[in-house]
Amino acid sequence: MPLALLALAIGAFGIGTTEFVVMGLLPQIAGDFGVSIPTAGLLVTGYAIGVVLGAPLMTALGTRMNRRTMLMLLMGLFTVGNLLSAVAPGFGLMLAGRVVASLAHGAFFGIGAVVAADLVAPDRKAGAIATMFTGLTVANIVGVPLGTFIGQAVGWRATFAAVAALGVVGLLGIARLVPQLPRPEGTRLRRELAAFRNVQVVLAMAMTVLGFGGVFAAITYIAPMMTNAAGYSEGAVTWLLVLFGVGMFLGNLLGGRFADRRLMPMLYVTLGGLSVVLAVFTFTAHSKVPAAVTILLVGALGFATVPPLQKRVLDQAHGAPTLASAVNIGAFNLGNALAAWLGGLVITAGLGYTAPNWVGALLAASALVLALWSAALERRTPARAPLAAPTAVPVHH
Repeated sequence: MPLALLALAIGAFGIGTTEFVVMGLLPQIAGDFGVSIPTAGLLVTGYAIGVVLGAPLMTALGTRMNRRTMLMLLMGLFTVGNLLSAVAPGFGLMLAGRVVASLAHGAFFGIGAVVAADLVAPDRKAGAIATMFTGLTVANIVGVPLGTFIGQAVGWRATFAAVAALGVVGLLGIARLVPQLPRPEGTRLRRELAAFRNVQVVLAMAMTVLGFGGVFAAITYIAPMMTNAAGYSEGAVTWLLVLFGVGMFLGNLLGGRFADRRLMPMLYVTLGGLSVVLAVFTFTAHSKVPAAVTILLVGALGFATVPPLQKRVLDQAHGAPTLASAVNIGAFNLGNALAAWLGGLVITAGLGYTAPNWVGALLAASALVLALWSAALERRTPARAPLAAPTAVPVHH
């Protein structure tokens, strides 16, 4: 794999850390600001909404810019947002910092996925995308648990200051390792928007919203769920997040490997398995060992959907993939926002901290139905012509 993929993975590591670390710190943040845990959950929802809005906005602004420069600017914005969260005197300003940081998220992963796929042969594209996303999964093994530990030992503000420092490292890595990639000839916003006329692109994004949203319904409230239902100590949440990260890492590797071989069957297996495991989590969450095993499986099955879903969008968008790729990253986070909000609703309704698992199971099952429908439509529909000339996104061997 090209060395440039390492730089993309470094940026993904920083972004993954700030996205997920807040979940292990919700009780501390809620206590410091004097808000309820469901209200503190808005830090997850707000970040996700920022990704949804920022993905198309930042990508559109970057259509006239070479991709390395755009990636560097995005990492700079990410760093500023995390610094704002670290020094925020009130909950509202912290939420604003989360939104600022989130504006870089979707465009970074969207543009980064196109760059990653552009650097390898056609039959290795999903593997290259998975390599970039390895930074996100490693963040959940190292970055998130370490950030949770720092937040619990020193204070959550120190965690966000450390994440801002990661943003600086990511920016320098991109400047050093990613080649100067020119804007592809013929790239126009109108052509990028035309990809959304393809119903398969829209269906793939809907699968993304529902499928990965199922994961977030459970994981957003993992700290109160494990301390109140399973009986874990507050400190044990760090290691449970490590376990979740290990599952994500393994799922990402498997998803990247098999998506290049049989993409849709891979989605059937992972989405179906995820819906079952999330439903079971409602019951296993009351016992320590079964809960830990289930967390590992949720991470593995949930993240095994990421490379195939991202590749599905790139394949269906044909010659105009940049905006579609970024918007699909936004779709992951739209699912996160929807799931976090729904999970907060069922908790507020008095159904308990395990109730979000049922929400997740229903979301994942809905994504499976869409995957089956998408495949059925594809079998009945002739192949579409590319939206742009093949040279619009060149492939370097």
